Amino acid sequence: MQYSLREEILKERDESMPKLEESLKSIVMEFSTGLRDVSNGDILEIRVIDDRQRILATSELENQNLIGQRSNTDLVRRAISAETLFDIIKLDNKTRNRVWVLANPIRAGAGPDDEIIGVLYIEANIESVFEQMNEINRIFLGGTAMSLVFTIFLGILVARTITQPIADMRKQAQAMAKGNYSRKVRVYGTDEIGQLAVTFNHLTNRLQEAQSTTDAERRKLDSVLSNMTDGVIATDRKGRIILINDPALQLLHISRDITLGRPIASVLGIDQEYSFEDLIHMSDAINLNFSTSDAPYILRANFSVIQKETGFINGLITVLHDITEQEKIEMDRREFVSNVSHELRTPLTTMRSYLEALADGAWKDENIAPTFLNVTQTETERMIRLVNDLLQLSRMDSSDYELNKDIVLFNSFFNRIIDRFEMSKSDKVQFARLFPETSFYVEIDTDKVTQVIDNIISNAIKYSPDGGNIRFGFTGQGDMLKVMISDDGMGIPKENVGRIFDRFYRVDRARARSMGGTGLGLAIAREMIEAHGGKIWAESEEGQGTTIFFTLPYDADEFGEAGEWE
Repeated sequence: MQYSLREEILKERDESMPKLEESLKSIVMEFSTGLRDVSNGDILEIRVIDDRQRILATSELENQNLIGQRSNTDLVRRAISAETLFDIIKLDNKTRNRVWVLANPIRAGAGPDDEIIGVLYIEANIESVFEQMNEINRIFLGGTAMSLVFTIFLGILVARTITQPIADMRKQAQAMAKGNYSRKVRVYGTDEIGQLAVTFNHLTNRLQEAQSTTDAERRKLDSVLSNMTDGVIATDRKGRIILINDPALQLLHISRDITLGRPIASVLGIDQEYSFEDLIHMSDAINLNFSTSDAPYILRANFSVIQKETGFINGLITVLHDITEQEKIEMDRREFVSNVSHELRTPLTTMRSYLEALADGAWKDENIAPTFLNVTQTETERMIRLVNDLLQLSRMDSSDYELNKDIVLFNSFFNRIIDRFEMSKSDKVQFARLFPETSFYVEIDTDKVTQVIDNIISNAIKYSPDGGNIRFGFTGQGDMLKVMISDDGMGIPKENVGRIFDRFYRVDRARARSMGGTGLGLAIAREMIEAHGGKIWAESEEGQGTTIFFTLPYDADEFGEAGEWE
């Protein structure tokens, strides 16, 4: 069309204007009619405008009166001045439809630099285009939405085939963390996920077996720790207690709640002397002394490091052992050796000095020699008694010590012993017998019990003042026969009463030695009474005398009824 218009304008340029307008009108109307048929009537108007902006032709019948008038359309002016095509989309004020407006320059030739001789101005209704675009968009969006829904649905199905086994594995892992190994992961296929599920189930079985083994070993360890007599404490690498058995709690007299998590040095009461680093490098045991004024109490602590193969120290094991009795035995042993040495050294020293004097010529002096020999003989006899007492204690300490028991009437037995002492005692000491009228039969080793009573009566006579009384009595108390021997002697200090039955113990050492005592008599008496199944003890107040009590097993149903003494 643009070519036909250019040719017509150039051909008719020199002709009269009415003839040009008729020719252009005919071309525009013909083209417009054909274009409307093709575009379903969307072409609203076609105008031909010359280079002076005069309307030469229009396809719109209602605008035929505009032919020859100057066009004031800005788009036309811009197309002429810029020599290029311009188009815009505007809104029709009447129909409110969107209209596409085009202004295309018409050149004198086909070249881009040829002279502009006019403008082809076209208005077209493009509302149907937008409706078609909207319809296409709706179809596209609908298809997209359906595709998206289908894709999501398909993705969910595909994802579930992957995530479901993984979710099952996660649940199984959570169950395993709680100690439940009975649950198994479902195997959905033979792919990688299925193989992973099979491997996971195998891992569960292995973990269950390992956990069972660990639990069994833990139960064994707990049983061992609980039944140990020694206390065991375990710490972490920072020295905080993570395990302590019941014996350790009992030895330390503490509760588990206040112990776990605390530093071990603080719990053992040695935090002022030792740090945790010191305990790690400790090669020797430490004695923990918890003794009080009432009773001794000593624990021994041995330390062992928990160390990995790499050398990393992971904690500390402490073993506690009660060595109170062991320390007491050791102390008694040292004291016993010291006492025996002292008891033997004293008479030997005395004998040596007298024998040296006799060797130096004192034997020629008739006044001195008998005295020296008498002292030597006395000290020799005292050493013999001491050795005999030690031998007797040694025999009693042995496991094969036996008693030769006989059933005797204790009333007569006790009387015979007292009668023997009464014949040899000084008249300055009086005996008082507080015996019941009932007869008491007991089964005893008469030699051993006689030795016990002899020792007690001898001590009572030794320490009784002139005019003092020694009282004797016995009575039945349940299944025991209780015997009493009391004197009015100087008494024993309260703090020493419990020790008079210890070996070599003397309240007044100098006086006891001068009276010929070995310090073993009451110790032997205690061993003999305890061998019979009885007990022996003393009650005394300093300056008011001493009372010795001992008991012997007694069967009232078999041997008779008990009486009373005062």
